[in-house]
Amino acid sequence: MRKTIREIEVNFAYRWYLGYGMYEEIPHFSTFGKNYTRRFQDTDLFEKIFARILSEAAANGFLDTESLFIDGTHIKASANAHKYRNETIKKEARVYEKELLEEIGKDRTAHGKKPLKEAEKGPEEISRKVSTTDPDSGWFHKGEHKQVFAYSANTCCDKNNYNTGL
Repeated sequence: MRKTIREIEVNFAYRWYLGYGMYEEIPHFSTFGKNYTRRFQDTDLFEKIFARILSEAAANGFLDTESLFIDGTHIKASANAHKYRNETIKKEARVYEKELLEEIGKDRTAHGKKPLKEAEKGPEEISRKVSTTDPDSGWFHKGEHKQVFAYSANTCCDKNNYNTGL
């Protein structure tokens, strides 16, 4: 939000689109964050806005969903990597694991193969870092990269670069 507000402050095209004059003060970025958490928490307002814009784009022939392109990345959170607490959580059970293993076993038997070795049970609890600054972010590291708190972002676009939200 800070970057968006900064862009609005210096970019006349944004000011014009939003109806702000050249010398008019732009609201502080925290105004938007407070609205997100106070006024719009537990609502689907933003999903409705996105769906409406997407349906308008589709109705006017802008979308081309013959081919869709999906990509994911991590976005660094605005969180101090040294301010965290260790939290122990229960390891999530795989919902259909037992049924899946039974089905695989039947298929292997039907094809004359040996049954799979039973997997060793891992720990029932796992420890993870939770940011005290931004608890919604997760601890991320990839290869030799610096370890940081980040968000996982996945995007699906059509041939014309419209985000389809799938």
